[in-house]
Amino acid sequence: MNSSSIDELISYGFIGRIVEQFQDYPDLEPARVVRVDRQHLQVITAQGLMLVKTNHSCATGDWLGLSSNESGETVVSAVLPRSTQLVRKAAFDLSTESQVLAANIDFVGVVVPIDRPHSPGRLERMLVAAWDSGAMPLVILTKADLADGVNGNDDVVAAVIEQAPGVQVITTSAEQGDGIDALREQLPPGSTLTFLGPSGAGKSSLINALVGSQQQDTGAVRDGDFKGKHTTTSRELIPLAGGAVLMDAPGVRGFEVADAGDGMAKVFGDIEGLFENCRFNDCQHRFEPGCAVQEALQNGSLEHRRWESYQKMGREMARLAKRKDTALRRADSRSAGKAYKSFKKIRDQSRAEKLS
Repeated sequence: MNSSSIDELISYGFIGRIVEQFQDYPDLEPARVVRVDRQHLQVITAQGLMLVKTNHSCATGDWLGLSSNESGETVVSAVLPRSTQLVRKAAFDLSTESQVLAANIDFVGVVVPIDRPHSPGRLERMLVAAWDSGAMPLVILTKADLADGVNGNDDVVAAVIEQAPGVQVITTSAEQGDGIDALREQLPPGSTLTFLGPSGAGKSSLINALVGSQQQDTGAVRDGDFKGKHTTTSRELIPLAGGAVLMDAPGVRGFEVADAGDGMAKVFGDIEGLFENCRFNDCQHRFEPGCAVQEALQNGSLEHRRWESYQKMGREMARLAKRKDTALRRADSRSAGKAYKSFKKIRDQSRAEKLS
């Protein structure tokens, strides 16, 4: 691969640490997943975009090592280890599976529209997932030009800043171009930004403003319930002029956290810090004397809504862990049963041979 042939790949983040990783795969051609469509991947290589089939479990943003098989077809020979990944529990409520929304990302832009009442629980949930991804969260307030105070949105900015300590908050208006340069300045060359937010939050308009051209269709949002048309249905990578990479993502209707212990500590560190001040080490934070949580709830230093949000996410993760444990035990039981049947068959055959 000569230096002039990798310009396209560089525009998708092939610099620094990624180049070093590929030194362990000298015989494979570097590629990055741009879009996942069932068992087909759209990937970017030094030669440009191409489609490849794969049996590997891949996500948008993955780095791959490609080679040719005996038939001359391009195949995926390696999926490089992910530095970060944005994960949520699969949409099916009883499933134990997790869905990787984005891989090898540097920033998660949590998108909060200002044209509607603020949802603190949704923001907390998305911040937990963003922190737990290993990437750096950003909160991006959109539709600032529609903040008219009529729909309960007059205090959204202040509420978000208070709720996301330690996180950069950027207010934008794609319609008027406000805040777009400030957002671009957060993205160094080679970095990858993905968005996380509800449908109708203005992500497609934000993408068009960042790219400087019409990359995504935009849909109207209903006035009554602020439901947006899902104009984006699959994730894809879009290079930006400054050298960063933008990963588009559909709006999420529901978002259940999965194994997000680190994210919980980041978002609810104030609550978990109270546990150390409880009189009893095994305090359940209900009716026990000397409970620091109940004291904080009574004196108003801890919001009841915030405590309930923390408990709800904790229960979700506990249920998911229990279902995973049950599924694992069932799988182990089935495996043991198959092994015993195989042993019994061999034993019975051996006995029959001895008797014959």
